[in-house]
Amino acid sequence: MVAKDRRQRILVIALPIIGGMVSQNILNLVDTLMVSQLGDTALAAVGLGSFANFMCTAFITGLSAGVQAISARRVGEGRTDEQAVPLNGGLLLAGTLGLVMSVALFLSAGSWFPLLSNDSALSATGVPYLQARLTAMVAIGMNFSFRGYFNGVGQSRLYMRTLVIMHVTNVVASYVLIFGAFGAPELGALGAGIGSAFATWVGTATYIALGVRHARSGGFLRGLPDLPTMRSMTKLSLPAGLQQLFFAAGMTAFFAIIARVGTRELAASNVLLNLLLVALLPAMGFGMASASLVGQALGRNDEADARRWASDVSKLAMVCISVIALPALLVPDLLLLPFLRDPITLELARWPLRLIALGMPIDTLGLVLMLSMQGAGDTRTVLYVSVGLQWVLLLPAVYLVGNVLLYGLVGIWVTQLVYRSLQAGVFTLFWRRGRWAQVHV
Repeated sequence: MVAKDRRQRILVIALPIIGGMVSQNILNLVDTLMVSQLGDTALAAVGLGSFANFMCTAFITGLSAGVQAISARRVGEGRTDEQAVPLNGGLLLAGTLGLVMSVALFLSAGSWFPLLSNDSALSATGVPYLQARLTAMVAIGMNFSFRGYFNGVGQSRLYMRTLVIMHVTNVVASYVLIFGAFGAPELGALGAGIGSAFATWVGTATYIALGVRHARSGGFLRGLPDLPTMRSMTKLSLPAGLQQLFFAAGMTAFFAIIARVGTRELAASNVLLNLLLVALLPAMGFGMASASLVGQALGRNDEADARRWASDVSKLAMVCISVIALPALLVPDLLLLPFLRDPITLELARWPLRLIALGMPIDTLGLVLMLSMQGAGDTRTVLYVSVGLQWVLLLPAVYLVGNVLLYGLVGIWVTQLVYRSLQAGVFTLFWRRGRWAQVHV
């Protein structure tokens, strides 16, 4: 399906990204497994708190799209001595925006988090967990800027190395603080939040060290981008940041709707999401590789090659993700039993997991094309499609199915499957139209 030399180039970029993301997901599952020992309430609170943190930090992660798109173009243009200058701008924006946002959200978390669930026990556990995670917002923004740079210039192995260090640190620190190992205080769910924040800052320190070693020749820490470059990066990053913000807010609303269906349903969905990420994160890894290859091809003014890269990556990704999703379709209990001890909660999660597995190939296509468009710099179209379908279609439908018609968790995840399939179809249509190739970076 894909020529050998092109397949090898895709895998050289994609496999380190996928490896890092798989390590992230495996360690997230370990984290979830540890929290599950505290009961369904703690598991549900940490799941809701994680999505609230995702929502709070989503805007600042959009810096990655601007840094990656411009850095990839500079490589394609042969301007390698300037390829790290966009990274400097991303780090400056992450530091200033992240500090202001984290302080404001930390102080106000106790007033708005209870709006996500009418269960006071969830709020009592979830607010401190969320506040601990918010102390790492600056680090998250910087880490995503580094991620965009290293992926954009084809040095994704450095991204993988940092993620492995960061997530191993997360598991060790969370274990110690959740259960009070080695004489540390036993903090329960709060310990998981502190461990995650600490690991994020360890990741930032690792990225800086790698940047000094591998990006100095490209201009790392040697001045800020000029005004046109900063404008271009802002133009690319703002829609990407808004898209991430609305997507995260939408997913938080999605889980808030499930929380009103029941605590068991919310606990099951937290596990379902983590299992979904086993396949979704590798799909995103392929998409990030496609974004880099598309951006570099456009830097060479070769639109045909950019189209071919996205096609080749999509084919390879859909085959790989279909294989990964098979166990969830055929033996869902094998994956669910380590996390869900309550037989009622297990029963609730079984068919939704099968539905997730069925939808993964088409979901993968949509992700690869969405990230390819971001790599080309067409972040505005991605914003309109993503936000429009999620907020106009998905969330009202989920509320209707789950809270009005009372079709339960299966009905909610069927709705999610229809939404993701429709989104993949829309991104395919926009990719074929080719407007992304006209975006100036």
